[in-house]
Amino acid sequence: MEKAQVYLPAEELAASREAAARSGRSVADIDRDALRKQVLEFRAQGPVAHWDGEARRTSIDHDSVHDEV
Repeated sequence: MEKAQVYLPAEELAASREAAARSGRSVADIDRDALRKQVLEFRAQGPVAHWDGEARRTSIDHDSVHDEV
């Protein structure tokens, strides 16, 4: 394992500390687990996936996709 230093906003560090205290794990273990789940293990299942593009319609207009020919 290699050392990495991460700067977190106060509220994120507090959340990591609270999760560590609740689970009896270290903050580093909580943070490694979160990173692993988000970056390394994420696999889209079915019709849902991460989207980082620009939305073409709002959720109110989501049925309008059926109007397009």
